[in-house]
Amino acid sequence: MKYRNTIGLLTAAVILNTALAQTAVPATAPVTAPLVAPVSAPAVPAPGAAPAKAAARVIPAANYVALGVFYYDQGNYDSAYVAFRAASEQDPRNPEALLGLGRTQAKLRLYSASIDTLKKLVALNTRNTSGYVALAQAYQAQYVGTSDRAPVAGNLDEALKVLVDAEAVTRTVGGAALNVNLSKVFNERGYVYRLKSDVVQAIAAFRQASVLNPDNAVILYNLGDMYYATGDLTAAIDSLQQAVVADPRDAYSRAYYAKLLALSGNTSAARPEAAQAARLAPTNAYAVGQYGVVSYLAKDNVTATAQLQAALKLDPLRYPEFYYYMGRLELDQGLLPAARSDLTKAAALASTNWEYLYYLGLSYERGQGVTAADRTKARDNYQKALTLNPDYKLAQDGMSRVK
Repeated sequence: MKYRNTIGLLTAAVILNTALAQTAVPATAPVTAPLVAPVSAPAVPAPGAAPAKAAARVIPAANYVALGVFYYDQGNYDSAYVAFRAASEQDPRNPEALLGLGRTQAKLRLYSASIDTLKKLVALNTRNTSGYVALAQAYQAQYVGTSDRAPVAGNLDEALKVLVDAEAVTRTVGGAALNVNLSKVFNERGYVYRLKSDVVQAIAAFRQASVLNPDNAVILYNLGDMYYATGDLTAAIDSLQQAVVADPRDAYSRAYYAKLLALSGNTSAARPEAAQAARLAPTNAYAVGQYGVVSYLAKDNVTATAQLQAALKLDPLRYPEFYYYMGRLELDQGLLPAARSDLTKAAALASTNWEYLYYLGLSYERGQGVTAADRTKARDNYQKALTLNPDYKLAQDGMSRVK
């Protein structure tokens, strides 16, 4: 991470933005003095007297917290880290500083440090629901972000234990926000069970979260996503439709809803939803790419090509699905080198997706013009698909063709 000159810029930003920042986040300590001493004429020391030293002004921890939140919300995690670290050094027991620091450390892949920081937070402030939820998230982030899962195999169980404590604390604190705070705990529990591939428990957790907070678009999105994972397309569409109603400007929910409509065969309803999602967030790779997916399913190859290419330019690594549909589009058009290239990327980014491997195999099974078929590579990819899903009929048929 690069921190050169960040402290100087940070201090200047605090000075310039104090009034704005203080309105964004509740201060943990009142500002009792200006951040910078007013400019005045220098005092003339008496003859022979030592020069007077200027008293240093202390920037309150709350100001650093406010700036950290500002940077964090912008996705500028390096600067957020410096701000929250400064706040926690200024006031080691400041809960907002520790919460922000722990969350930012997780974003910067400093997983062990994040877990330690958030453990300190919940030890100091045992009634802080947000701290428990953030700690559970840090355990999950370390599990997902670590290539060797053996040392972190127990992380998901640790996350569930933390969420048990979070639920107990939330119920004890009670208050007008009880249901909303409980919904956060159950929603996080759903994430953990999804990572554990426990679909039944994940759906149960997301359902409970939705009962507690029925108008939350994120929870409805998560519930719909789990329904889709189980193959219940009708329930998935219903949940995503509710998410769109709850937050009409959420491009993620609308784009996902559009794709599910298209997969159900209702492309006439899907296309305007997908177009609207892309209009709402023209720089959001997911929304733009799903417009391409819906266009492909609606057999609008021109729009599909333009939107998929735009999405992959916006974010080349995050969404293997878009390489897959780009490859399908090229395969349909007989553009075999391009199809093989894009399907290879899809399969590399999502190595456990048997459908991607099957179509990569199909691109090698076919030959056209100067591009020769490669039955060996076709067979290898069909075999990989069958290893992941032995009952996958398309791959079974493919293997029969290239034996």
